[in-house]
Amino acid sequence: MENSDKVVAVIMVGGPTKGTRFRPLSFNVPKPLFPLAGQPMIHHPISACKRIPNLAQIYLIGFYEEREFALYVSSISSEMKLPVRYLKEEKPHGSAGGFHCFRDAIMEDNPSHIFLLNCDVCCSFPLPAMLDAHKRYGGMGTMLVIKVSPESASQFGELVADPVTNELLHYTEKPETFVSDLINCGVYVFTPDIFRAIQNVSNNREDRANLRRVSSFEALQFPTRTLPTDFVRLDQDILSPLAGKKQLYTYQTMDFWQQIKTPGISLKCSELYLAQFRSTSPYLLASGDGKKNATIVGDVYIHPSAKVHPTAKIGPNVSVSANVRVGAGVRLISCIILDDVEIKENAIVIHSIIGWKSSIGRWSRVQAEGDYIAKLGITILGEAVTVEDEAVVINSIVLPNKTLNVSVQDEIIL
Repeated sequence: MENSDKVVAVIMVGGPTKGTRFRPLSFNVPKPLFPLAGQPMIHHPISACKRIPNLAQIYLIGFYEEREFALYVSSISSEMKLPVRYLKEEKPHGSAGGFHCFRDAIMEDNPSHIFLLNCDVCCSFPLPAMLDAHKRYGGMGTMLVIKVSPESASQFGELVADPVTNELLHYTEKPETFVSDLINCGVYVFTPDIFRAIQNVSNNREDRANLRRVSSFEALQFPTRTLPTDFVRLDQDILSPLAGKKQLYTYQTMDFWQQIKTPGISLKCSELYLAQFRSTSPYLLASGDGKKNATIVGDVYIHPSAKVHPTAKIGPNVSVSANVRVGAGVRLISCIILDDVEIKENAIVIHSIIGWKSSIGRWSRVQAEGDYIAKLGITILGEAVTVEDEAVVINSIVLPNKTLNVSVQDEIIL
């Protein structure tokens, strides 16, 4: 294999300064390690990277302490038979600046192409097809894009692309007026020239020191609205200025895509990944007809260490994690059950996430309407929550270490 053929992948994992919308599920576990379809969130993009031809290495970049990722990085490296390294940012550098900060490590293998992915994105990650398209286009970078409803487009980076050549002609991050129903998916492939483009922004920072639009995170970090020279944002500082210069191109996916902002959306993403397992990893999906094993309906993941009573009925869209105990007559629909949970006889869980070490009592009911976007559209129990026998919990969020001996509805229990 020639060095020029080598590819590396970089996955941005963020850090504890972000992810507040993911509470109470991110209190004790970094958001990238939260399980979707029984696998850590970050496992899905890493698995997709494995399909890239000539992949030399995967880098994870974020603010989390290295110890929080050490065990996962070690196990995934050995499972994939591929080096996975975690690189810790010491201070915020922006979405492109953090990438640039570790350019020497990223370029160690002298790759011809570099994938850049965001961890909090759920999609089928068509990376080999993107790479082929990128080589045909001949530009510096190619971004994955998708069509969404015009009403939701403004929550993302909207863009205009040439319908024939797929060149990126115009890019605006979260515009105030409608630009396009084509949005940025947060998945890119670049040539190493991207590092020179980022360096040029740093060199010319004085020209654009005063920020007109800042995110809440940037406002907290830089109250004077003056960015340090090494703080470079991929969207506003790279994509927007280079649009229309035959440097950047788009690759449209017709498959699923979601940004994983909240626990509610994570339940939707778990469903999407479980459905994808039918074609990519059918061995991960459970089966059973209620005789020797529980009755399984639709796409369900059950960890091998979980103990599930044969009279239980599970699915569709259910993920059951390690050491879970599911009693007789239990019904689970559209839910994520985390490690060490006990669900006692005849309990029902629907449209909910049950936190680690929680206990659901006999004949109790934990459920929600199943609106993935509404604040209380799914019920979330934090870690070590006890729902006592015959209690009903509907459309509620319960913080860790609480005991519920009465029924609650539409409440956030602190």
